Amino acid sequence: MSTPFIVPRIAASDSLVLRPWRLDDLPLVREAAEDTYIPLVTTVPSPYTHAEGVAFIARQEDRALSRKGYPFVMAEAAGDRGLGMIGLWPDAAGEGRASVGYWVPGSARGRGIATVGLRAVSTWALRDLALARVELYVEPWNTASRKTAVHAGFTYEGHLRSHQSVGGERRDMLLYSRITADLTDADG
Repeated sequence: MSTPFIVPRIAASDSLVLRPWRLDDLPLVREAAEDTYIPLVTTVPSPYTHAEGVAFIARQEDRALSRKGYPFVMAEAAGDRGLGMIGLWPDAAGEGRASVGYWVPGSARGRGIATVGLRAVSTWALRDLALARVELYVEPWNTASRKTAVHAGFTYEGHLRSHQSVGGERRDMLLYSRITADLTDADG
């Protein structure tokens, strides 16, 4: 049997940490479930029930145990309250690549949380996991996520037509990436 992934606690900034999921993150899952978009592109349950929220958190734990990925909660450094999710999903073929995805519910948007979390998780993946490339896929209309990618050190690479199913509909995606050569002294 393969060794499970260990989801570490990462200090993303003075005010934000990335950490494993816990049952006390159910309020975060509930808020995400009430968002009109997050459940379309994730496994966040909608409508939300306590049982479905618990199952969502169990799936996050299983992703690490089964070596499918590293699901993190983006949380306040002081108080440890969950503000959003970010996950790193290594490519199963072992090519040194991973994709990353994140969500931030309405109450935490506009504070730069996704930018800080995305930069931290990609730096960790490139440095500590020795991956060569981290990829991010963003829908063309999602201006906030496009800005987040650039501010987190990702480079736009192209427009992928009919790339992904979202809510049962094929959608275009923009591809952004960050590679080892993109790391700077500011990345610690």
